[in-house]
Parts: sequence; structure tokens; C-alpha cells
Amino acid sequence: MNQVNESIPQEFILLGFSDRPWLELPLFVVFLVSYILTIFGNLAIILVSYLDPKLHTPMYFFLTNLSLLDLCYTTSTVPQMLVNICSTRKVISYGGCVAQLFIFLALGSTECLLLAVMSFDRFVAICRPLYYSVIMHQRLCLQLAAASWLSGFGNSVLQSTWTLQMPLCGHREVDHFFCEVPALLKLSCVDTTANEAELFFISVLFLLIPVTFILISYGFIVQAVLRIQSAKGRRKAFGTCGSHLIVVSLFYGTAIYMYLQPPSPNSKDRGKMVSLFYGIITPMLNPLIYTLRNKDVKGAFRRLILRIFLIKK
Repeated sequence: MNQVNESIPQEFILLGFSDRPWLELPLFVVFLVSYILTIFGNLAIILVSYLDPKLHTPMYFFLTNLSLLDLCYTTSTVPQMLVNICSTRKVISYGGCVAQLFIFLALGSTECLLLAVMSFDRFVAICRPLYYSVIMHQRLCLQLAAASWLSGFGNSVLQSTWTLQMPLCGHREVDHFFCEVPALLKLSCVDTTANEAELFFISVLFLLIPVTFILISYGFIVQAVLRIQSAKGRRKAFGTCGSHLIVVSLFYGTAIYMYLQPPSPNSKDRGKMVSLFYGIITPMLNPLIYTLRNKDVKGAFRRLILRIFLIKK
């Protein structure tokens, strides 16, 4: 019993880049600015999608889900990272680490599936426009969103349980900014080959299969768009799909690099930066990508601002 207790530390030390203190101030500024932009950008999309009746469509329903995901996704890690950068003791409690691991895994897995669902929505809208309202009815949208959330949280329960069952034998220095599966597996004092194989298999399910589905969907979409005779219609179709493709490339590209590359001691710092990219930078960029490239969202923002201005008058 004492051995079991000793294998579970009361707290973890999150090393981050503590061996390079000159990086801490620039990182603090980047994290803080990114987090503020993420909060305001995603809240704005949720608010305008809810208040503007013209945005009560499947596309913006899924976009609202994505914004909510990104809000919770960054909030599970960034505040603790900001505190640790400012502190000499860069620690997180065992319970905090477990919660961070579970939430980060759940929301990350959900986003993998939700982006694939969003590509299906674009496929139906462009390749089957006459049947769009029939196929993408409210019930199906709710079912697809619920399936994404439930699958993501189910995956998190499995992976978190497998990871936390590994004996740590007193090791508590996590060479990362937050509690993530690959970093925690490195603390184990037993062979983790089986866990790494399970992680690889699940990563294939939640990363490679959705990416393949997205690429196939966009193959059909490109064919359909090229058949549109109107140049304005082609630009509008490519505009709405282009935003989604940029988000997909940023998120999946960095996640695949992190979870599906062979482990290498030389790439540990690179892995930290990559995880920061899909954990912080991508959620910040999503609202900018969808608003700057989307006339409907920009128009909804203008109408909302005008309504607020008239109320104040």
C-alpha cells in the first residue's frame, strides 16, 4: 500500500522551458494575448450566431459548437500556464493534472470529429444544394454534434484511465507546459510500449480517419464548384470552404505531427511548441479565419453593433 501511495505524487512540476528563463517573458505575453483574443473572438461568434436569425443554420450551429470547444479547450490549460510562468514553483496538483488531462483530451478528440462533421455539412450544401434542408435537418445536426461530444469524452475516459494507471514511482517532473498523455507516459517507471501502441491506434481513429473523410468530401466539393458556371458562385463556395480547410490544416497538421510521429529525444522541445500551436494558437485563429473570410458573419456583426448603438441612442 505504501508503494502505491509513493507512486502517486501530490503534485507535478511542469518544467516547460524553465531551463531557458529568457523565454518566459515572451511566452507569457504570447499566451496572455492569445488567450484574451481566444475568449473575445469565440464569445463573439457564439453571441452573434445566437442573436442573428440569419445565422440559425447548420453551418453556424456547428461553428458555435467549435467556438465553445475552443473556449473550454484553452481555459483548461492557459490560466495554469500563465500562473506557472510567473511563479518560481511551477507546480500543478495531482487532481488539477488529472482534470487538465481529461478535459484537454475530451475537447481535443471532440474537435477532431466536429471538423469532419463540418466538412460533411459543406459537402451537402454544395454537392446536394436542393436537398440540403431535407438532409441537414435540426435533429440530424443535434445527433451529429452529440455524437462528436460523446465520442470525444468517451475517448478521454479510456485514455486518461490507461495513462493514470501507469506507476510513476515518485517521478513528478513533467517536461511540458501542461498534463498531456505523451509527457505523462515518459514519467512511468515501467514499459509503456502497450500504452504507446494504444495511443497510436486511437490517434489514427481520431486524426487520420477524419482527415481522410474531409479530403474525400472536399474532392467532391471541388468537382461540384468547378461545375458552377457563375464566377461569383464559385468564389462564394470556395470562400466558405476555404475557411474550414485552413482550420483543418492548422489543427490536424500539428496534432498529427505530435501524436503520430515516432518518439525522439531530439524533438522534445519541438513537440512542446507544436502542442502549444494546436492548444493555443489554433483556437485563437479560428474566429479570425471564420469572420475575416465570411461575409455573413461580418454582416451579422455589423447588424449587432448597429442594434446596440440604436438601443443606446
